[in-house]
Parts: sequence; C-alpha cells; structure tokens
Amino acid sequence: MAVVLDLLNDDPRKGSEARPRHPEKAHRPDQPVLRKPDWIRVKAPGSAGWAETNAIVKANKLVTVCAEASCPNMGECWDRKHASFMIMGEICTRACAFCNVRTGLPAPLDAGEPAHIGAATARLGLRHVVVTSVDRDDLDDGGAAHFAAVIAAIRAATPETTIEVLTPDFLRKPGALEVVVAARPDVFNHNLETVPSNYLTVRPGARYFHSLRLLQRVKELDPEIFTKSGIMLGLGETRNEVLQLMDDLRSADVDFLTVGQYLQPTRKHHPVKEFVRPEQFKAYESTAYAKGFLLVSSSPLTRSSHHAGEDFERLRARRRAARG
Repeated sequence: MAVVLDLLNDDPRKGSEARPRHPEKAHRPDQPVLRKPDWIRVKAPGSAGWAETNAIVKANKLVTVCAEASCPNMGECWDRKHASFMIMGEICTRACAFCNVRTGLPAPLDAGEPAHIGAATARLGLRHVVVTSVDRDDLDDGGAAHFAAVIAAIRAATPETTIEVLTPDFLRKPGALEVVVAARPDVFNHNLETVPSNYLTVRPGARYFHSLRLLQRVKELDPEIFTKSGIMLGLGETRNEVLQLMDDLRSADVDFLTVGQYLQPTRKHHPVKEFVRPEQFKAYESTAYAKGFLLVSSSPLTRSSHHAGEDFERLRARRRAARG
C-alpha cells in the first residue's frame, strides 16, 4: 500500500512529517488507473499568456480552482486570461472521492480577499468572471456572506463584468442561499457531479435532492438569474440514470447543463470506471437539448468554467430568442 505523495507545498514540516493533501485517503488501497485515450490528452501549460495570468494570480495572492482541481484546460484558459477564482482558502471541509482539492481544517476567512478578487478581475480585463469556493461547513453561513462581498467587490471594480458563481450546497445553513442570490450574480452554478446512486461513495457529504432543491430555489427567488449544473461521466453511472438526472434538472428549471469526463487525480481517488467516447457525449448533448435546456456543453474535456464567458453570451442570446 502506497501513501499519498502529493503534500502541501507550503507546509513547514519536512519529509515524512508533512501532511498529505488528502489525509482521509492516505490509508485507502490504491485504485487502478486506466490509460487515458488520445481524445483526453492536452498540452501542458507554459505559454506567455499562461505565465502572465499566473503572475497576476500570484501577485494578488489568489487561489484558483484551475490549479487546485488540476483542470486539464488550465493551459488553454490561462493563455486567454481566463481564470476561475476559488475563494475562502484552498482547504475544504469535505472529502469527496473524486476531488483533488485539499481536505482539512480551513484557516479563518481573509477579509481582504474580496478586494483582491476585484483588483485581479480588473487587471486581467475579464468580461466574465467565475467565482467558486471550497466547502466551508465550519462557517455558520457556509461562506454565503463572503460570496456576496466578492460579488460586490467585482461590481465596484469592473461594473461591466458579468459574474458567475459556482457554490457549495450550503447544507444545513438556513438563509445562506438567499444571501448569495440577493447579491444578484448573473449565473448561479451548483454541480450535482454524479447520479444519485453514486452519492454515498463519490460525494458522501452531500445530498442529491438537497442540491436539486437548491437550484430550484434560486429560480424561485430570482427568475432572471441563469442556473447551471454539471456532472461527470465515467464514475459507474448508467445511461438511464443520466437521462433521469437531466429530467430532474429540467424539473428544477435549470438552464445550462455541462457534462464532462471524470479524471482520477491519484490512485487514492475514486477510479475511472470508463472513458466515455466523444460520440456518446454528443448523443447526451442532443438528448439534453431535446429535454429543454437552453444550453448544453458535453464533451470529454468539458468543465464547469471552460469557455464560461462565451457560454454566457450564448445563454443570453437564447433567452432573448425564446422570449421573442
């Protein structure tokens, strides 16, 4: 049995005393790692645009989900000065079996973070910005007020920038969702991640129908906010389960669905059960449109924040067309 070798880069302890990135997974047996097919391979980041974005992120002491979640599209997005900011630190209170974000006890909130996010958004010249976060079950409101403060700071720094939030589920945090919705993001995203039958093994800290109700409640509070959710394929789901999930999201009036391939971060994470072929993703896209989603992005490399700005413009155009 191997131990997790991905250690915290900033941990002052050395050698065997350093904390593993995922302490809750360290003693799990290694899972098989399937060889990636050709359609999943991407170029490593390193362009001049990537370097400039990286410098801005570091100068403002920001955390990005691009880096923390090991997103395969990071090189492409950062080259185009697209970055998804991850607020409230880089340590999550949950331990989802698919996720590469660090797990543990988070630090206190940084009161200066909203201003830093606003400044970075202006410096990068972002027309559309995505703000996500770790789960903060340790906070009374799950970090809802901090989300609202970040939205306000971005609006103050760059009033024309449209804002997309990708939030936790705020499980057992009464009133938290209402705080975020009242700040009026342009897009409210919360990912279901997988089908209900996988929740106990893949997303044990969450509840499928709570997440579904969260998305439905956003529309009840403010029908003008676009809602969005995403899932990963390759976790052992069946086609019928995916189709039922689509129906559930449409019942909650969700506008935008993203479907991507799950990629296993380490041998300690949930194994990839299948690499779904590109043509199957296309078939799911056609089915989702037939079910009534305004926008669908379905491909092996699709991620929640990939091409988010362009997708937002398409969402607005399709809503206008639907309303005549």
